[in-house]
Amino acid sequence: MGRVLVVEADGGSRGNPGQSGSGAVVIDEATGELLAEIGLYGGVASNNVAEYKGMIAGVRRALEIDPDAELLVRMDSKLVVEQMSGRWKIKHPDMAELAAEARRVLTGTPVRFQWIPRLENSRADKLANLAMDLKADFSRPA
Repeated sequence: MGRVLVVEADGGSRGNPGQSGSGAVVIDEATGELLAEIGLYGGVASNNVAEYKGMIAGVRRALEIDPDAELLVRMDSKLVVEQMSGRWKIKHPDMAELAAEARRVLTGTPVRFQWIPRLENSRADKLANLAMDLKADFSRPA
């Protein structure tokens, strides 16, 4: 089995829709090493759009780090996890577009999606809130 990278992603909106931000971290599963942190400011958007954007940003960064890695995407958004796992239908056009983008990015990549309680997603949540506070994107190696 090859390398597994964990992507923890989150998004939020102050107003829903309102000022939004997304956050993601990339972690090496074997070592626990924090490899990257990403924050995106999304302007006015819904919470669900911000969740998807955080997931996509985290996946892109993980694949930049290691294009051959298997990914484990962990989120506290039941909606995104269930839709990306194929268990829930995607009815909203914005969500369908973002899910299609995520699938394009993930083409050929082994990936699992896992729902986690909000308290276990505090790193990504913190980055999403920082992006909203700064009204800016940022990305940094850990």
